[in-house]
Amino acid sequence: MTRYALAVDIGASSGRLILGSVQQEKLELNEIHRFENKMIKKGQHYCWDINRLFSEIKKGIKKCNDLGIKPESIGIDTWAVDFVLLDENGELLTDAVAYRDDRTDGMMEEVFQNIMKERLYLETGIQFQKFNTIYQLYSLKKTQSEVLEKAKTFLMIPDYLHYLLSGISANEYTNASSTQLLNAFTKKWDKTILDTLGINREMFQEIKKPNTILGNLKPELVEEFGFDMKIILPATHDTGSAVISVPELNETIYISSGTWSLIGVENSFPICVTKALDYNFTNEGGIDYRFRFLKNIMGLWMIQEVRRNYQNQYSFSEFVELAKAAHDFSSTVNVNDNRFLKPDNMVEEIQHYCVETGQQVPATPGEIAKCVYDSLVESYITAIDEIEEIFEKSFPSINIIGGGCQNEMLNQLLAEATKKDVYAGPIEATAIGNIVSQFIALGEVENLSEARQMIKKSFEIKTFKATEDVTK
Repeated sequence: MTRYALAVDIGASSGRLILGSVQQEKLELNEIHRFENKMIKKGQHYCWDINRLFSEIKKGIKKCNDLGIKPESIGIDTWAVDFVLLDENGELLTDAVAYRDDRTDGMMEEVFQNIMKERLYLETGIQFQKFNTIYQLYSLKKTQSEVLEKAKTFLMIPDYLHYLLSGISANEYTNASSTQLLNAFTKKWDKTILDTLGINREMFQEIKKPNTILGNLKPELVEEFGFDMKIILPATHDTGSAVISVPELNETIYISSGTWSLIGVENSFPICVTKALDYNFTNEGGIDYRFRFLKNIMGLWMIQEVRRNYQNQYSFSEFVELAKAAHDFSSTVNVNDNRFLKPDNMVEEIQHYCVETGQQVPATPGEIAKCVYDSLVESYITAIDEIEEIFEKSFPSINIIGGGCQNEMLNQLLAEATKKDVYAGPIEATAIGNIVSQFIALGEVENLSEARQMIKKSFEIKTFKATEDVTK
């Protein structure tokens, strides 16, 4: 009898529900529901419509029943750092404010007045980004301290969605590690940091590892859907799930490519050394208490916004062709500059940057796209050089996973620039990692090593090697 696991994978622009099963020792996927996700303005803040997201999850579950399939389990992954607070009755005290909201402007610098930057890194190992959970909570403490005082439960976005399904509150490890409030060595909430900042540590939940069976559906949901499921925690941080899908069994650099580009290596312990701090690398938690030593780079968010600025008249594949036609254009921008986090107009912001830095200003859609792609590759090369310097060795290959691996121009440019073999795939890396976590918990797959072997033979992986002329 075929066993099914249902992965809910929600990103910054869309979400989907994907059924996974093992057929003849290969992993098979079937997307059953897809929906849009976007920030909405609520009062003064940009927020996620968390109630609509849960409504879409329920729609997808009901579609399973319509197909005559009753998944054995379900697990949810989303982006990191964002959260909600609940009161003593389990009701929402806060909106799900989005990390691109400006409420954290200046908060990082204020936190450093209370805790030395170096000490914060040595304890948590987490990259300094102004939208980290620690700075969101500190902003809330300054502006709505009464809300923090009332809060009884802190849940990150996938934690809350799991809570809505099961009625059980828990903080999952991989997403908790992104908050900059988790001690990288004890893997527990850092009480000293919380106490120093005056943040109530009692609202934080017990931390659960990926592959944990949290519970079952609430009785009213069993009645609504017509069947029960186990709620199994995957790596709820979408990058944590995606990295599970890196098919290369040997040491490799990976890039999880989507709205963000996460570039790094998998390691068995956190690297909280001065050089890692200087280069702003992070040590995010992974499956089996592995560490994702990586750097967060702006990613394809920039081209998504460029497409929106051009009223969606060009597809992403058309932008690639336009960029190839603009092969003589060579200006680049620093993709990690905060000005590109949420500008009013991405095209104009790119142009302003080029003016300010004395470069040729991109004027056409093709030149804008070429600027974005070249800038991303430039940032990848810098990060790769830093990784190899920290590890004091060269990595022979790069594995690009996620939706962005379909951009063959970027893949080839990277192979050219690094002279490394670039492997692209699998595309549905995050959903695959989510499903694999559930199957390990269910005993359908023995461990991560077996899962990666299965992934390698189940999905197409393309290879890109350096050539003499990338424009051909």
